[in-house]
Amino acid sequence: MKHASPAHDHPGQARPTSACAPPAHAEGGHAHGHDHDHSALPGWPRIALALLLAAGAEAAHALALGWPGMLLAVAAIALAGLGVYRAGLQDLLALRLGISALMTVAVTGAVLIGQWPEAAMVMALYVAAERLEHGAMDRARHAIRGLLALAPEMAEVLQPDASVRRLPAAQVQPGSVLRIAPGARVPLDGTVTRGSSSVNQAPITGESQPADKTVGDALYAGSINQQAELQMRVTAAAGGTLLARIVHAVEQAQASRAPTQRFVDRFAAVYTPIVFALALLLAVLAPPLMGWSWQQAVYQALALLVIACPCALVISTPVTVVSALTAAARRGMLIKGGSALESARNLRAIALDKTGTLTTGQPTLVHWQALGEDADAPARAAQRALQLAARSDHPVSRAIAAGLEAGAAQAADEVLSFTALPGRGVQAEVAGAPWALGNARLAAERGLLTEGLKLLLAEQEARGRTLTLLMSATAVQALFAVADPLRPHAAEAVARLQALGIHTAVLSGDNDATVRAIAAQAGIEDARGSLLPEDKLGALAALQRTHGATAMAGDGINDAPALAAADLGFAMGGQHASGMAMETADVVLMSDDLHRLADTVQLSRRAHRVLWQNIGAALLVKAAFCALAVLGIATMWMAVAADMGVSLLVIANGLRLRRAPMGHARQAAPGIGVAAAVQNP
Repeated sequence: MKHASPAHDHPGQARPTSACAPPAHAEGGHAHGHDHDHSALPGWPRIALALLLAAGAEAAHALALGWPGMLLAVAAIALAGLGVYRAGLQDLLALRLGISALMTVAVTGAVLIGQWPEAAMVMALYVAAERLEHGAMDRARHAIRGLLALAPEMAEVLQPDASVRRLPAAQVQPGSVLRIAPGARVPLDGTVTRGSSSVNQAPITGESQPADKTVGDALYAGSINQQAELQMRVTAAAGGTLLARIVHAVEQAQASRAPTQRFVDRFAAVYTPIVFALALLLAVLAPPLMGWSWQQAVYQALALLVIACPCALVISTPVTVVSALTAAARRGMLIKGGSALESARNLRAIALDKTGTLTTGQPTLVHWQALGEDADAPARAAQRALQLAARSDHPVSRAIAAGLEAGAAQAADEVLSFTALPGRGVQAEVAGAPWALGNARLAAERGLLTEGLKLLLAEQEARGRTLTLLMSATAVQALFAVADPLRPHAAEAVARLQALGIHTAVLSGDNDATVRAIAAQAGIEDARGSLLPEDKLGALAALQRTHGATAMAGDGINDAPALAAADLGFAMGGQHASGMAMETADVVLMSDDLHRLADTVQLSRRAHRVLWQNIGAALLVKAAFCALAVLGIATMWMAVAADMGVSLLVIANGLRLRRAPMGHARQAAPGIGVAAAVQNP
């Protein structure tokens, strides 16, 4: 069981130091945590020249040209590796066996035994590969920041005299009124004050379907106004927009370390000193035991040191995790760090709240029928029901009014003595006759609940519907069934989870009949209703005991305890989920698309496979070249090329996750959708 906020490494917290890990105080994004500042690496012109000089040194050595080859080698080392050499000396003095220390020992040893060309080529190849790795890692780590460019730099600000002034978005203050032209991107967060249009919110929700916006609706920076001109009042400055906080939240998530990454770091911290000791033993014992010359033994020991660098091993985890987090963010899923990412693959059960998670959370009129026998009964019933429902603020009445407005003719009859009947409905006098709109209890009190009507009510209640009756003075004239409908594609999404071997259950505070009916529509057999928040905790614990790792998906304040107690918590619908749910959950799904649950599990499993592919490739190359060194046929420059080659290989493999396909066909436009921020707007 976990606590409310997922445990992540604190930014200032000390971490295990490995051969490729930075000291705890290090700052900045290192491609694989090397222990020197990559900003000190030379640029590509110097690196290219150093490689040419190193190749010249190799050619001079082949032609038996002594001093010219030595001078070329010294020039290559000076151009490419002084920063690495200086950092290595500092690490050796501090007894840190980092990559810089290994390279310094290898280059110094090669020079001392007269292998100047080897020393130059090792240093030049190493620095070139370092520059390539840093570029690739930075591309993965900072890809999410490119989303900030989705918000335009300029905003059209309405002035008091109705004129429009273009200002940098960074200078616009909350409270200002902006004009958003059709086809333009929204520069800041705000609410619509005039106009109606459809808006593509893919940068926020990860969904490609546009949302209809009218007065009072929220607009988010980076979304695209598609149809008509809108005016909006700014609610957040440039640095506080939802899009800006999304970027910050994902960067924080990328900084947390996955369990596999922590394991690799611990492994590397032990592995490097052991291989350093093996290299020393090879240099000392090979001459008497294997008949090597001292020069050959030292050379192979130095090659073993270069091979020993666990850079490819250490880089294999962060680049994969960062790529997976970015891929999730671009699809509207904010996964709060590597621990949450890896936990998703272990899920064996998911418990879903009903209202707002499985269902839309919006009561809707799904069925109505007139019970009068005359031909005018349906039209008269619709008119009277609309007249009464439109005057009530009860959610069920509003749903009935919304459902009837399009089809019922407006009646001119005056409504008098409108009265609310708490717990039962409303009543009024219409056209000189008493009418009421209420529940079965009100009908029973008035003696209008017949046996035939009871059977009709039971049939509708079995479908999970809330029933309202229109009553005249003498009979029930119509029946209206309101339900919170199942989300589109919910059954398909549940089927995907079950196909992944995940047990699904519904935990809800709604009545048992309604919960069972909705669960049956979604294809879920395990349905539990009438649960208080503490009851959900007990039901969740039972699922954990029976099935193992269990997730909870919900969107309300009452779901927060279960989200915290679950092995993984999903907050559904980041735009309208409660702040408590979003803060407590390990994963925030910005849209209400239940397919994102299966997407998260599949991405986690895919990331796990890529992690171990990378770790296996790195260890296999290490083992192969260590064997070559012991056999006396490895060269230092081959070792560097192989080590950095496999580093680039695992980076490329990890980067594939940035464009990993999801199992659900309805995806956001490439490179647009991102996840929600951790905090509420």
